[in-house]
Amino acid sequence: MKKIWVILFVVVFTITNFYAQSIITKNSKMSDKLEIATLANGCFWCTEAIFQRLNGVEKLTSGYSGGKVKNPTYNEVTSGETGHAEAIQIQFNPSIITFQEILDVFFATHDPTTLNRQGYDVGTQYRSAIFYHSTAQKEVAETFIKALTEAKVFDKKIVTEVTAFDAFYEAEAYHQNYYNNNINQGYCVAVINPKLEKFIKKYKDKLKN
Repeated sequence: MKKIWVILFVVVFTITNFYAQSIITKNSKMSDKLEIATLANGCFWCTEAIFQRLNGVEKLTSGYSGGKVKNPTYNEVTSGETGHAEAIQIQFNPSIITFQEILDVFFATHDPTTLNRQGYDVGTQYRSAIFYHSTAQKEVAETFIKALTEAKVFDKKIVTEVTAFDAFYEAEAYHQNYYNNNINQGYCVAVINPKLEKFIKKYKDKLKN
């Protein structure tokens, strides 16, 4: 990811902005009606803390998606046997923040080249995945990944899964708003704080007041 902070916006937006935005505009007409994005990019404690700070994100829920068991528990998901990924479901206002801009943050704040792994978290539950809710989201996601690949933003192949959304199961209550409720907890201080600092520095113009 050594190049991402320098060239992600410059290269990707130059290549994909017109095409991707035309898709979104055509299909959603950029209305004030909220849209949904379901993403998986590692531990949802980290990803929740990042995305809930974006302007235009109205609601964010941590949970599980992409598996084969209904209403799984956290312990079942972390066993790796249910097939679910730790995911976040974002309700956002497309007139304030687009799906493409959400994907920009998504790819800039995790490593999409490590299969079933983010840092020390290993297992299919930590895989990189985009669970699209419409043909428009699918096309934007695939175009974005193609642009990143052609621009060689990452040194390795992007392994992010792009799959049709099926179901999302809300995680247990103590997982919701985890960072804000446990800001002094060891994991938050050691792992989440450094990620948040980089994110805030890079995207300060897109944050909520």
